[in-house]
Amino acid sequence: MRASLNGELTVGFDIGGTNLRAAVVTERGTIVDSLSVPAPERAGDLEDAIVAAVAELSKRNKIAAVGVAIAGFLDQDCERVRFAPHLPWRNADVRQALSARLELPVRLEHDANSAAWGEYRFGAAQGVRDWVLFAVGTGIGTALMHDGEIYRGAFGIAPELGHITAVPGGRRCPCGKLGCLERYCSGTALVESAIEIVHARRFAHSPLAAKLRCDPSSVTGEDVMVAARQGDSAGTEIVHDFATWMGRALGIIADLFDPELVLLGGGVSRDADLYLAEAVDAMGSEVVGTGYRPLPRVAVAKLGAQAGMIGVSDLARHVVGAKATPAL
Repeated sequence: MRASLNGELTVGFDIGGTNLRAAVVTERGTIVDSLSVPAPERAGDLEDAIVAAVAELSKRNKIAAVGVAIAGFLDQDCERVRFAPHLPWRNADVRQALSARLELPVRLEHDANSAAWGEYRFGAAQGVRDWVLFAVGTGIGTALMHDGEIYRGAFGIAPELGHITAVPGGRRCPCGKLGCLERYCSGTALVESAIEIVHARRFAHSPLAAKLRCDPSSVTGEDVMVAARQGDSAGTEIVHDFATWMGRALGIIADLFDPELVLLGGGVSRDADLYLAEAVDAMGSEVVGTGYRPLPRVAVAKLGAQAGMIGVSDLARHVVGAKATPAL
């Protein structure tokens, strides 16, 4: 059975609407074991799957604690899952239930906060005092850190930048609102924008435009990025539009939080070389006081898809440390 050379091993879970991923992580943020299984749709089955995953990983590793990163709203104490749009928990005492079944300390955290903690401890934000993680994938996740602490607001929900209204009366969002920022600045938004742009303009020699006209449902955000990388005229125009929206989003972040660093994470960040320089230029024209104030440095996050598991496993390790520290 494997134990960490430098301290306890902990497990970090990243639970999405499709897959449940788990990683065994050392105190230095190194993944030494992992697994991935389909995420069950029922709450009881999902809890069973987590318990089974820990049991499987425990055959090969000595586990001290478990962290669970969740794409949803938690209470301010990270005890309850209030609501998770792609998961079955509703106002559920998930932390206590899992801890009782696993007989281990359990830490819950929002998935963006978990990824931010991972980047702060082991990635591109080490030593940074005020910074924001802007995770752009299917939707938008945001985390704000100040002086080594995660900011979560009075009720555990902040900051929810993806659902601020960017276009009043605009595109319908699954959250129930209209015109949310993530409907214009996300992987999903790339496809919606692509359909609109191709409908409004003629791209005579664009394979991407032809595919969108023939079967728009077959096109993904990744297809748009690949087309742009290949010099496709429609792909290039769509990514230019995306860069403009990214610049607006970065300007909002700069005006709201005045951070020294914005880390871009999420699946869309893999193609940041196609749009980030243009987006940073656009940010400079979006902020108040442009030309008379410092702007944040914008960079791509380092830990990729593993950031949430690494971060929440480290937060779980802190729970073990707190329990081991005698009261004064």
